[in-house]
Amino acid sequence: MKKLSLSFFLFSIVCQALQAQDTLPKFSVKNVGGNRIIISWTNTFESIKQISIQRSFDSLNKYKTILSVPDPTTPQNGYVDTRATNDHMFYRLFILLDKGVYLFSNVKKPVLDTMESIGKKDRLDANGLKDSLANLNSGLTPIDAKNKPLGFVASKYIYTYKDGYVKIDLPDSEKKKYSIKFFDDDEFLFELKDIKEKAFRIDKTNFYHGGWFNFELYEDGRLIDKNKFYLAKDF
Repeated sequence: MKKLSLSFFLFSIVCQALQAQDTLPKFSVKNVGGNRIIISWTNTFESIKQISIQRSFDSLNKYKTILSVPDPTTPQNGYVDTRATNDHMFYRLFILLDKGVYLFSNVKKPVLDTMESIGKKDRLDANGLKDSLANLNSGLTPIDAKNKPLGFVASKYIYTYKDGYVKIDLPDSEKKKYSIKFFDDDEFLFELKDIKEKAFRIDKTNFYHGGWFNFELYEDGRLIDKNKFYLAKDF
């Protein structure tokens, strides 16, 4: 009976977190205890290139990006912040849309999750809470925990798109010559030379597996961007 009660409690936490998400640029910030803050939202923008979570000690200054989500087009997404100095930090979202249009969300402080008030006998122990939050975070953001970089900012030129392809958007200049080198960690994979198209996509099957990949973008032989992108592990 205790196992059944615990399983139902975990299921309730996950469901409530998903249902409570707000539509961008609105978002939810919940304090679920144990120095864990859940930032979550629902995306209805048709064209979106980047969502970055930013955190600050006050509501106006010194915001620091703690994560740029690997796939900003995911309809329901979020992140569990376990590195906040305290539980009353301030959070906001930076949202980059098509054609360089961007906006900031309103600023929010964590709200105590009401699930914590159900009763002491139904509270999770430290390990149970840790496991449930880890499962929730992996469901909201499709990325291995060990590969989750803090402060990652996606490239505006090369990034993963909602259909699973790698999208390429190069500066529009007919006089420039572009080339791109792709790497699996430090291992060279392939290179695109003398690129004629300024906007195109690459099928993810060219990368053989999911995970992080590095790239170098050159303009007339000069390195102008060095970054990475994430491919979901569904192939």
